Amino acid sequence: MERVIFPLQEGWLFALNKEQPEKKDFTPVSIPHDWAIGRPISQDAPLDMAQGWFNRKDIGWYQNTVTIAEKNPNLRYFLDFGGVWECATVWVNGVEAGGQRYGYTPFRLDVSDAVQTGENSILVRVDCTQEPADRWYSGCGIYRPVHWMETEKEYLDEQKIVVHSEITCDQAMIRILTGTLSPVAARFTAQDGSLAAEDSGSGEITLRVKKPQLWSAETPNLYTLSLQLENGDAVSLRIGLRIVEIDAEKGLRVNGSPVKLHGVCLHQDMGCRGIAATKEMWRDRLTILKGMGVNALRLAHHMHSNEMLDLCDKMGFYVYSECFDKWHSGLYGRYFDRDWERDLSAMILRDRNRPSVIIWGVGNEVENQGQQSMVDTLAMLSQKAHELDDSRPVTYAMNPHFKRAGKKIDFAQVKDIQQLVDEVDEREIEDLEERIDCISAIARHVDIISCNYQEQWFDAIHRRLPGKPILSTEAYPFFVGHPDSMQNYTQRIPALIPEALPYAIGSFVWAGYDYLGESMGWPSKGWTGSLFRMDGMPRIAAHILKSHWTKEAMVHIAILDNVLGDEFTKAHWANPPFEDVWDFPQLHQGVLPYLIATNCDRVEIHCGNRVFYPPLPQENPDGYITGFVPWMPGKIEVWGFVNGQCVCSHALFTPEAPAKLTLSPMVHRVPAPGEEMLLTASIVDAQDHPCIREERLIFFRAEGSAEILATDNCNLMEQTPYSAHAMPAWHGKASVVFRRTGDGAFRIIAETDELESALWEAEGIHK
Repeated sequence: MERVIFPLQEGWLFALNKEQPEKKDFTPVSIPHDWAIGRPISQDAPLDMAQGWFNRKDIGWYQNTVTIAEKNPNLRYFLDFGGVWECATVWVNGVEAGGQRYGYTPFRLDVSDAVQTGENSILVRVDCTQEPADRWYSGCGIYRPVHWMETEKEYLDEQKIVVHSEITCDQAMIRILTGTLSPVAARFTAQDGSLAAEDSGSGEITLRVKKPQLWSAETPNLYTLSLQLENGDAVSLRIGLRIVEIDAEKGLRVNGSPVKLHGVCLHQDMGCRGIAATKEMWRDRLTILKGMGVNALRLAHHMHSNEMLDLCDKMGFYVYSECFDKWHSGLYGRYFDRDWERDLSAMILRDRNRPSVIIWGVGNEVENQGQQSMVDTLAMLSQKAHELDDSRPVTYAMNPHFKRAGKKIDFAQVKDIQQLVDEVDEREIEDLEERIDCISAIARHVDIISCNYQEQWFDAIHRRLPGKPILSTEAYPFFVGHPDSMQNYTQRIPALIPEALPYAIGSFVWAGYDYLGESMGWPSKGWTGSLFRMDGMPRIAAHILKSHWTKEAMVHIAILDNVLGDEFTKAHWANPPFEDVWDFPQLHQGVLPYLIATNCDRVEIHCGNRVFYPPLPQENPDGYITGFVPWMPGKIEVWGFVNGQCVCSHALFTPEAPAKLTLSPMVHRVPAPGEEMLLTASIVDAQDHPCIREERLIFFRAEGSAEILATDNCNLMEQTPYSAHAMPAWHGKASVVFRRTGDGAFRIIAETDELESALWEAEGIHK
């Protein structure tokens, strides 16, 4: 029998209650679902700054039903959960079927014994009362897809299938370990045809592919591998053929070509939607990252969704995949001893056949770095990771900057690891050789020396440890440290430093997008030291990196503006406040600082009827240009020249009186039924010039086959709940997330007092 699998996204009922709630307490919800994100924030909320002041400390209950015409004793029945935060327990027809403690780990339950003919009730208990919580917002609930699956008694287990490939210039030998000794038929499909082979019961199939189309971030070519048992059960995998080589002499090479990782770190929340992040919303965010030249993602600090990894395979991103943050302290401290092997295995077994994943990470900035207890744990984790997958390097993201002043800590009792790190009884290691001693102890048990915020020491580390490549697993967006200090406001872009170092394979900027939690204090809900705000608007460091990481000619000018206010960013992660603004009503005359990001040979500034000639880009080691320009209301424009020809430009305008609203998507597309989408409303003048200083309230509503889910304005100090349908403008903008509910036409409308409203609409789908 061909396996049956279908999503369980609809039909769920939800209730909050410490004890099992009554029927009247339940209300309908759709999956993915995050019960905390729509709540008001409160300075008195449990777990406070780490969780962005959201009150998430509760127990949630989910109910659903699946109807089976007739239970077949020769079949197996499964429930697949992509992720439940956290401490999930599942019952089917009143029988406890199992669960999962760590909220990032997917799990599959065999519920065959509990299933019955007719209606089958599913009950899920989600316990978010335990402490400590993550250092960032982790949300609450069934936040990833759920699937029902029916198979024959004997079925193909995707986690037992291993695909190896050996590639030469004109062919690829593909070796498939099927995970079973039963006969399996294989079909390997590309755009130009298929290959077929059969395994009579050895557990191994070999296929020869002539002239393979190789996978890389630039050309993400994928094949389809289909495997089928004689009883009809089948699975399908998307496979990419590539050669990845990493060493200290030549760095990273993909398919024989040198590559630098131009990466960002990402948490999994989606701003106003919390952790209920859908695939299409992530596709929009990744499209923006791709456009600025990002080719790599560090999925921090936990296993991300299956749908996210599918996007990385298809869109072309090199992935550093990480299973957890701390070990014996922080949130994972209550799980480590019992669950580390299960959670690490879940990540590697699910994703070891993916072309996008090139590095496994087994931890981040853990306690006692470089000490024997830490090194022993690292050795254990690295060994297990290599046992599960011997084809990829294993590493750990270190920041061995501090040492204890003699105080012994029981890390199992630590609830707030970030507070512990910041305590006065820790002092920074001042001696560089002592620091590298610590790094050396860690380096013995990893394949790559992965450093957080240590670019200023790369040469010294390499001199001591010349045999291993170095990776910047976290880099500040704008400022690099100093040889005598981890933090210094040196105007070098840290992510660009590895470009000139052959032994360095690249960088991951912390972070790609703003995220919730890890707040710097009330009333900020989260982290703002990122390249992009939550609506996809870039900060200045993103423009600078784009000028290095993309080939198409570009130029962008931004003006220093402190009037727009503090975003409550942790200082060393901050971008200087250069904004896309040419509106300074408080000034009569004077000069303003500017920054120009460009990959052109030279630039000109045109302001009023005058032309100004900034320094050449090559006069700054990072290629961006700074200087001053006189304030003249109207228009300022920068032209970029290549070989003497003007090839690109960027202009800023002084707006007139606000006249109307506009609505635009993060990425232009038409959502399918059930899909979510973010639109941003901007206050503009009659000529569509942004009125960046406007803060009036914007109202959103939906007509037709759509519903409003949340609103946002990217100001993480804003206290309006995300569940509201009206949001004050910030930087002249506010955003709405909506879901298309059916095939019919719909309209999303943005309105505010005294200005012309805006709408975004789509016609119905004709089948």
